[in-house]
Amino acid sequence: MPLKRLVYGLLILFLVFPFVSFSNNSEIPPYRIKTIVIDPGHGGKDGATHGLLAKEKDVALQVALRLQKIITDSLPDVKVVLTRSEDVFIPLYERIGLANKIKADMFISIHCNSMPASMRNRSATRGVETFVSGFGRLGEQNTAILENASILYEKDYKENYEGYDPKDPESMIIFSLLKNAYREQSIKLATMIQNEYINTGRIDRGVKEQSLAVLAKAGMPAVLTEIGFISNPEEEEYITSESGQNEIAGCLLKAIRRYKKAVEIE
Repeated sequence: MPLKRLVYGLLILFLVFPFVSFSNNSEIPPYRIKTIVIDPGHGGKDGATHGLLAKEKDVALQVALRLQKIITDSLPDVKVVLTRSEDVFIPLYERIGLANKIKADMFISIHCNSMPASMRNRSATRGVETFVSGFGRLGEQNTAILENASILYEKDYKENYEGYDPKDPESMIIFSLLKNAYREQSIKLATMIQNEYINTGRIDRGVKEQSLAVLAKAGMPAVLTEIGFISNPEEEEYITSESGQNEIAGCLLKAIRRYKKAVEIE
């Protein structure tokens, strides 16, 4: 029991810490967002999702590179790190592991949505949505299943993803607290991203919580944003065009700036 109380206490402190003002303590530096990790989804052998014109892994990388450039140009005090800068396979745990290792202040994973080929009127579905880590219900985890598909390529899955016993209530409580330490901040960032998309006329599919492996062990505000349906011809044309990618990257930059302004403490 004492150990559990200590864990809970530390987690609460960890969650509140970024919002505590230290203006009266000159020995502690002000809170600043200094490092952002941008994760272009999929890559290499994990990249089968495609539309009529392009593959998701390529579009995600193109948008990520554009976003890296405009963040660097407009926010010179912020370091931007990509989980990949070319068409290579990066295991999911290494993506968020990189962000944790360099103590990033924000993690944004970029993806394209797609409806199953067997689905009737699959090309009609469109819109943008942004996810934060959460426990989805069985049977309602379509996005989780899709985005976690690359786990099949990871031989050391158990070593990297097993950290709790889903049948043990106490284990689940502790794991949930750990995973959701930045839940509020992640939702705030995701909401700002969706609002920027909406301002450009995109169809809003909302902010959602799902059990996504790439976000599960995030030690910072972390989101996965689906920039459009590559299975929809009109949206595919938009997300593969220079103007569309620039607009998407611009939306993400505006959301980052708004979030940065909201959470930074003097």
